[in-house]
Amino acid sequence: AARVSAEVSQALANGRAVVALESTIISHGMPFPENLETARAVERLVREGGAVPATVALIDGVPTVGLTDEQLVHLAKLGRDAAKTSTRDLPLVCAQGRTGATTVSATMALAARAGVRVFVTGGIGGVHRGAEQSFDISCDLTELGRTPVAVICAGAKSILDVPKTLEVLETNGVPVVTFGADQFPAFFTRDSGVRSPARVDDARQCGEMLRAMDALGMQSGALFAVPVPQEHEAGAEKVERATQQALAEAERLGVRGAETTPFVLKHVAEETGGDSLKANVALVKNNAAVGAAIAVEYARLRRVGGGSH
Repeated sequence: AARVSAEVSQALANGRAVVALESTIISHGMPFPENLETARAVERLVREGGAVPATVALIDGVPTVGLTDEQLVHLAKLGRDAAKTSTRDLPLVCAQGRTGATTVSATMALAARAGVRVFVTGGIGGVHRGAEQSFDISCDLTELGRTPVAVICAGAKSILDVPKTLEVLETNGVPVVTFGADQFPAFFTRDSGVRSPARVDDARQCGEMLRAMDALGMQSGALFAVPVPQEHEAGAEKVERATQQALAEAERLGVRGAETTPFVLKHVAEETGGDSLKANVALVKNNAAVGAAIAVEYARLRRVGGGSH
């Protein structure tokens, strides 16, 4: 069973807003100490928004929902030595008693078990370019189709095939909406070039959507895509050019599977002079503020309507 922190347990018992946060962004997404500073800042923003943060990870093989600051520091320093843990990896990392950083899919699975319904991340995984040959499709899309957790993110990572990612989400019956824009975002850039399936303009609408999903008995997740703030948008062309170079380099070196995304993001950060890392931090913070507002609205609507999901 998951170990749920006393603060998160209390908040859930009292019907307060709780926001789950993943840990791969801490271990694999950024270097130390930026990763620790970002993790603390994101938790702080969730609190300022009126919700309780619940960072998720495996600590010595124990699924943990709600990390202490000491555990955050440990994970940040461990960095890439932490096991990158997707849903399929959970049983083995638990059995081996290892410390693992949870990806979007594993965080969703553990959050749902603990009763947390809203989750903030940077960007989701999806269908990789060339998937028609490689069949490389992230487990995040499968988890979104079967786990009732709302994911607030900056769209699909820009290294992915966005149209195919949206097609797979539709196949899995996942409601996808973009917050305050008509175009679906792609992580570092506000506009992926693909129109969003739908649009919402405030947190209340998002909360009402989640309540409607409860009422309909839907067991899937929902995806709320939040474009990176305009002032922090990394130059789209610069990022796209660096992405193409990184993908070609990954192909040449035989980088595959779970290693692809960290490899490409590191290359893109170097090629864009750190602009992409700054944009990464900014978009996660922005997502945290929006996610907290959605969690607060959802908790309020549940109290008014009564009942659980």
